[in-house]
Amino acid sequence: MLAGKRILLIIGGGIAAFKSLDLIRKLREQGAEVTPVLTKASEEFVTPLSASALSAQKVYRDLFNLTDEAEMGHIELSRAADLIVVAPATADLMAKMANGLANDLASTLLLATDKRVLIAPSMNVRMWQHPATQRNLAVLQADGILVTGPDEGDMACGEYGPGRMSEPLAIVEAVAAALVDGPLKGKKILVTSGPTHERIDPVRYIANRSSGAQGTAVARALSALGAEVTFVTGPADVAPPEGVKVVAVQTAAEMLEAVQNALPVDAAVFAAAVADWRVASASNNKIKKSKAGLPKLEFAENPDILASVAQMKKGRPGLVVGFAAETQDVIENATAKRDRKGCDWIIANDVSPETGIMGGDENAVTVISDKGADSWPRMSKAQVAARIAAQIAEALA
Repeated sequence: MLAGKRILLIIGGGIAAFKSLDLIRKLREQGAEVTPVLTKASEEFVTPLSASALSAQKVYRDLFNLTDEAEMGHIELSRAADLIVVAPATADLMAKMANGLANDLASTLLLATDKRVLIAPSMNVRMWQHPATQRNLAVLQADGILVTGPDEGDMACGEYGPGRMSEPLAIVEAVAAALVDGPLKGKKILVTSGPTHERIDPVRYIANRSSGAQGTAVARALSALGAEVTFVTGPADVAPPEGVKVVAVQTAAEMLEAVQNALPVDAAVFAAAVADWRVASASNNKIKKSKAGLPKLEFAENPDILASVAQMKKGRPGLVVGFAAETQDVIENATAKRDRKGCDWIIANDVSPETGIMGGDENAVTVISDKGADSWPRMSKAQVAARIAAQIAEALA
């Protein structure tokens, strides 16, 4: 599966470093050539001798090694590999990566590389859930860093929760996916995102508080798995992801037209918060205050973009995913919406003001499908997107 592929494996300093030895063995079983790089802290858990014996390669440890650096070793190592894997990726290593620090061999390699990087985070649950770590994770994913894990379970410190490094076999699968351009290679996927702005007059409009962050993260995650993504976005607060086809719109009518123009696709994800109504007769001039009283606005219903695609008789995408932002009876209302719209999945979340989800950096969703309702714990929107993308890849496979 990995025959002839060159993996640069950076082993961070955490208790999960012992798994990196098994990871070396499993990567080599798949035909990969593995070059280990040990941080100073990792040598508290694994020895250079064991890493060298299992990899059958020289182990690199010191940025200031005269022999290695005479040949610009850190530059050559960083660019000779097909993929750089960081396992375990400690909170410290993630922070260095996110902030561009380069004060040892591992961090210098990561800053000097022009190759893809896959990290397998591992740390105490409190460290993983700390806002600083989650901010760093979001930065790394926005930079295109691939992430596998962490898993949830018992930890060496006696606590339970997310923070365990992915098992070596899962990391090998993630490596294989990264090196074959991802499991969604060759698939065309449509993603809508952001709010729509419905004009009242030239200076006023109706909108909602959607930032577009979740839809943008989903598009980025799908692209990272190799999909050809068409990203139809309203006027969002966040910048669109790189590497996708971006179609910018303002209104629901414009979004519907852009969606229709993007078809056919293998899957469609409707994450946009489309305004339900528009002003029936928007004014061409600014509406002025009047002693006659308040202006009277008559509303018309906007097109139902999700339903129009989900209920197509011909050319329907193989998978249609909708979103349901609710403030009460979340699962019940979202389930009813799925039945009414005719989509395959509905991803529901509670956007009540006290949750801070709409416009925030985190989300807590429930995926409703024929299999029932699967509620996920609260996590960053980037993590939610990665899980959604992985499930879409599995469904399309």
